[in-house]
Parts: sequence; structure tokens; C-alpha cells
Amino acid sequence: MTLQERQPAAPAVLSHTERTILSRPPAMIFHRLLVVLLLLLPGALPWADDWQLAHQEDGIDVYLASVDGSAYQQFRGVTRIKASVRTLSDLQENLRVACKWLYACADMRLLEVEGDTTWVYLTTALPWPAKPRDMVLKVRTERLDDDSLVRHLSAEPGRLPTEPGLIRVRRLSGEWIMRPLGERETEVTYQLRADPAGDVPGWLANRFVVDAPMVTLRTLRAVAERQP
Repeated sequence: MTLQERQPAAPAVLSHTERTILSRPPAMIFHRLLVVLLLLLPGALPWADDWQLAHQEDGIDVYLASVDGSAYQQFRGVTRIKASVRTLSDLQENLRVACKWLYACADMRLLEVEGDTTWVYLTTALPWPAKPRDMVLKVRTERLDDDSLVRHLSAEPGRLPTEPGLIRVRRLSGEWIMRPLGERETEVTYQLRADPAGDVPGWLANRFVVDAPMVTLRTLRAVAERQP
């Protein structure tokens, strides 16, 4: 029998559940399907929506949020800097300078560049009694239509052998978002969540999630606003 000669199939008998779904407005069905798809996509909802303002000082807002399955909070710092996106980008790409304004950075060196992706090796100098950490950061740069610049951060711990005396950070993700507000003004957002690995006292962890964005953004602003 050809395709044209096929007889129409008998109408299917719908279950009670199927009749209930089909009786709902199309908008409701679409909304529920969208929610399910977003929940199934890995990494589709990477950041929490329960951010709470934890500290406000010197024009810098620091927000904190819990992370499912982790004892450590994630942070988001937001401020405005009187400098262009280009100036801020240059200060990030100059690793010798970047290590001076990035909180708790002891050393930073370039490993590899491939297109818009850069790999960086970084060691930390955390306050006593925390032991020094190291990490391999993958930084993927994205330029948006509104001239914003986004740097996506993630850890790639297996890219280099571990170093004696250093604790390798294995779980980290974050973003730098630089959105232009004018020719020489930029809104800067720095957010990060990480598992520092090893034992970190609770008081030090609580201090870090506020000090890291506060000190980093304050120092970056001081350096950037001195640029010509």
C-alpha cells in the first residue's frame, strides 16, 4: 500500500491524565514544559536566586547565597568603576598586575591561549591557619552585543600535576561581568563559588566570601581609575 492509500487510523482512547493535560491552556502547558527543560539542562541554572545583601561599603555591594551540597557560600560583588571596559580588560590580562589587585593572590602565570580561552595557574596566600592553595583556571571570554565583556571562570585541576605543599582547588566556577555605562564608566560584577578543599575554619570561610569581592573590587577600582 502506498502512502496515499493508507486508511486513517482509529482515534486513540485518551487516558484521564492525557485528557487533563490537553484541557489546560496552551500557555500553561508551554510554561511547565519550559521549566522541566531548564531543570534537565546541565548548568542551565548555575547561580542561586536567593542572594542576600551581606555587606555594603565604599560603593561596593556584596551579596551571598548558599550552594546546594556545599558548606561554603558563593559571593557576588558589584560596583561602578570610572574606567572603560577596555581598560579593565587590559588590567585583567596583564597577569603581573592582576595578581596585585586580586585578593589573596600570591602568584599567577599564563599557561596557554586558544582563541577566546585562556588557562592560568594561580597560587594563593590565605591568612593563617589556612594552607596555601593552587588552581588551574580556565577563562573563557565572551563579548556581548551591548559591548559588555564576560569572563567565565572554571577549574581544570587535572591540567597540571599537583605541587608539594599546595592544596589543589578542584571545584570552582564564576564570572566577571563588565557592562559599559558610559565612555569611562563600567558596572563590574565579580561572582564566584568554590570548594577550597582541605580544612578551612568556619570563621575564615565566612570572612573570605566578604573580603574577596570587597578587597578585589576596591583595589581594581583604585588601579583602573589611575589609568590615562
